Amino acid sequence: MSRGRVDERLLATIGERLTARDELGAALAASLRDTGRPGTATMKQVRRALREGVDAVPEAPRALRDFFAAVETVPDWVDFDLVEEGARVSRRFGRNTADVMLQLALIGSYRFDGPPRLLVGTGGLVGGSALRRIAETQHWATAVTAPGALRRDGEGFRLTVHVRLMHALVNHRFEHSGGWDTGRFGLPVNRSDLAATLGLFNAVQLLGVRLLGVRVTRAESRAVMHLWKYVGHLLGVDEDWLFDHEWQQHRLNYHLLLTQSYGGTAGPPLAGALVEAQRQLHFTHFARVRRAYARARLLSMLRYFLGRRGLRDLGLPPALPWAVPPLMVANLLRYRILGRTEAGRAHLQRRGERFIDRHLRRHFHEHTPDVAPFDV
Repeated sequence: MSRGRVDERLLATIGERLTARDELGAALAASLRDTGRPGTATMKQVRRALREGVDAVPEAPRALRDFFAAVETVPDWVDFDLVEEGARVSRRFGRNTADVMLQLALIGSYRFDGPPRLLVGTGGLVGGSALRRIAETQHWATAVTAPGALRRDGEGFRLTVHVRLMHALVNHRFEHSGGWDTGRFGLPVNRSDLAATLGLFNAVQLLGVRLLGVRVTRAESRAVMHLWKYVGHLLGVDEDWLFDHEWQQHRLNYHLLLTQSYGGTAGPPLAGALVEAQRQLHFTHFARVRRAYARARLLSMLRYFLGRRGLRDLGLPPALPWAVPPLMVANLLRYRILGRTEAGRAHLQRRGERFIDRHLRRHFHEHTPDVAPFDV
């Protein structure tokens, strides 16, 4: 089949998986919520299993053992050398990745209906919680790219498994609350939306940094895809939707977009909350000016990625993409000239890692826990 044609069979599969859940996560979530009965799991057991492995949990319940057996078994296709290379490439992208993930992936996805309603329902990105939830997401996304992070004892592994269980707990809560329209949106956290989320972190990230002038080689693309393929496995994404090549993910993303509805009421307040959250960023000097600049820059970048109509759909004020041309010039020099040499790549690596430390940890330091609480 041509890559550009619509695959009706794939669309049908996406539709079927809108009402399918992560069954291992669902079983553990149900066990955790069914408190007081013999043989049910506890949060204390989950935390110990995360730290030490499920074998360290005396008389571990079946749901807990099955869940951790799945995440602790490394598939034969995993190449940890390639995972590490994907992590190095991601760190080398530096601020470009942070820009793409916030502007194109996260805020851009608020133009669709369904998942944004779930965030509103959990209080996830409104009011004072906006910066905390951004910080949690960015903390996780950067943790998985740290050296050795996805080994069993790594922080990236633990946080990813934690995220999978959080998804299951949210799904359990909304499925049993009676307030979610499954017929219209599918399950609150379903297997199609989960694959779509993974697509934001691999293929959309690669597309976005290219749009900002970053040179991405075929080998770099392959490494980033492999990193997120393993992360997707840990998150419970269906194996047939874990891809080695970028074009495969783009093809799935295209079909996922065809199933989306636009113009929901939940997206604009979420987008507005993230824009206004820039006023709460932590700066030591000239804080007011730098916060105002961060907000204006975010709107400018959103104008470039989403266009005038995208800003209007999200209820955001009009802006010009003034921040993009100087960024693209800098990226062309850094990644297409300097980045062609080994010394240049090492410099970009250090520069990207300094950004992670300075921006993602200092600006959000008051809002980022070591592990987000199970607060759903």
